[in-house]
Amino acid sequence: MLKKMLFHWKSWWRSLYKQNHFVLKLGFSILLLGLAFRLLFSRSDVISEVQETPFVQKTQSLSPPVSFSLPETADQIVPEEQAGRCNLFNGDWIPDPSGPVYTNETCKFIESHQNCMTNGRPDTGYLYWRWNPRNCELPRFDPHKFLQLVSNKTWALIGDSISRNHVQSFLCVLSKVEQAIEVYHDKEYRSRRWLFPSYNFTVSVIWSPFLAQAAIFEDYNGVSTSEIELHLDKLDASWTDQFNNFDYMIFASGEWYVKTAIYYENDTVVGCHYCPKRNLTELGFDFAYRKVLGNVFNYLLSSNHKGMMFFRTATPDHFENGEWFSGGNCKRTEPVKGGEFNLTEINKILHEIEIEEIGKATVKASEKGLNLKLFDVTALSLMRPDGHPGPYRYFQPFAKDKNAKIINDCLHWCLPGPIDAWNDMLMEMVLNG
Repeated sequence: MLKKMLFHWKSWWRSLYKQNHFVLKLGFSILLLGLAFRLLFSRSDVISEVQETPFVQKTQSLSPPVSFSLPETADQIVPEEQAGRCNLFNGDWIPDPSGPVYTNETCKFIESHQNCMTNGRPDTGYLYWRWNPRNCELPRFDPHKFLQLVSNKTWALIGDSISRNHVQSFLCVLSKVEQAIEVYHDKEYRSRRWLFPSYNFTVSVIWSPFLAQAAIFEDYNGVSTSEIELHLDKLDASWTDQFNNFDYMIFASGEWYVKTAIYYENDTVVGCHYCPKRNLTELGFDFAYRKVLGNVFNYLLSSNHKGMMFFRTATPDHFENGEWFSGGNCKRTEPVKGGEFNLTEINKILHEIEIEEIGKATVKASEKGLNLKLFDVTALSLMRPDGHPGPYRYFQPFAKDKNAKIINDCLHWCLPGPIDAWNDMLMEMVLNG
């Protein structure tokens, strides 16, 4: 039917031209021209409406997306800057001939697993880069200025071993001005506190890998004797009991949620993640992470905290050619550009949950006058596959056998190393919001 109609239309038009009906052709041409102008002005009206209502656009951008495609690369993780605004998390690693402000010899706070220089890492190129946001300047961390700023204040990093990794970097930079004195540690040295006497400034690291109450049956090397028992509806008292004592806090979690765990609510088992030998509902780590983060942010929002609270996103690992247990390694010696290294599926899911939950929370925090900020280090960390200890988590791993099979650490960060840039960003956010 359609083909028949098209055939008759074409035949009529050819006939019209052959008969040279000038008046009809002129009228038809005027009609087409009018339609074209109508379409053009309609499009202009739409464009003008968008340009004249920036407040509507801004309000909509504050709301977390209901659904979106998961980011693959660093360029996709962090949105481009809005006009006139600096996005510290969107940038590039650029060469920095000045190198780190401390070394393994000048800082005593570096734990052996992150002390890549002492452990024999032969290359040093990974030390000579700095993070450079694309549309703004990021000054180097100034320890003198910072300590004056936080005099008589308290700072806490709350989370897992990456938070402990970060606090070492933090202390190393500050120790250029004054050596911190350890005033507390728990039995396993996982939670600790230091004092800078001249400034009455304390820095704490609180071990809370889930931010929620959890029974963990795992040794320091990650060997587990039973499933983790995680209470989705109960926050970890190790930090909630001290919450009101801190002026600044950096919360972080994520990596531990992919481990095998039994989930509880109201002290009753409701399911698990990766427990095939048990007759339990597989809820997935994403379900648990979203649930706990929601509870964490609700707790923060229900407070009247007058200080500054950050939520740091999870950092990606860089295992290549396998996982940590199957010969995976991280042998790269320099940063990559945005787009050259992909997030794993797990890291995509973790980051999506974090951005959605912190997005909702920051809007509510702003309405309540609370100072809650996103500290999104995922993209800039993704571009530093060269910054991990690898086999140099251990002291001189190839001293006896150059071909020794060593389990690589492609999750934590060498010190000094890329993680030092986090301090630069934190100071800028504390000073200028």
